[in-house]
Amino acid sequence: MSTDEEPTFTVKLLQLLLLSTYWGMQIWVTFISSFVMDNHLNRHTYGFIQSRLVPFYLHLGSACAFFNLTIYAVYHPSEMLDDREAFQIFIFFVSVTVAAVNAQWFGQMTSEIMADMHLIEQACGLGQDIGLSSNREAYAKLCETDVKYRHLSSRLWLYRLLSSLCNLCCIGCNFYSLCYMAENLGTL
Repeated sequence: MSTDEEPTFTVKLLQLLLLSTYWGMQIWVTFISSFVMDNHLNRHTYGFIQSRLVPFYLHLGSACAFFNLTIYAVYHPSEMLDDREAFQIFIFFVSVTVAAVNAQWFGQMTSEIMADMHLIEQACGLGQDIGLSSNREAYAKLCETDVKYRHLSSRLWLYRLLSSLCNLCCIGCNFYSLCYMAENLGTL
């Protein structure tokens, strides 16, 4: 289904909208909203919002990445690719793959583990403190005394780390793609 025709204005606009939507979501969810919510919401409210927001963000990001790859591949037949175009397809492919793994596995596991931890914290009277860094002593003590909570905490740390690395990889891929598109703009 690939074509060597020039993409229409609508296709170019769709490509740009998908890429910029994904980029904007990444910056907002990763940096801005996380810092604002951390400083103004209690742990359980923050966790509840994240458990609803992040899966939606990850799945929508996967869809944007997939459609970006699809549109680009349709208008860049493999037999006609130069090295930079081939690398751009590779970047889109990495973004799709990493975003899908994050959405289907790491993000889902993080939400499930966090929900289990919240139940234990609520039973111990914790979770209503503002900010993730407040009352650390109580959470450290809970980790020491509750084996299940300690296990969940270490698993949460691992899945958050893996999810964050996936997210940063996708941010890097989208930054490269934005640079590539800007480099190929005819004019502003």
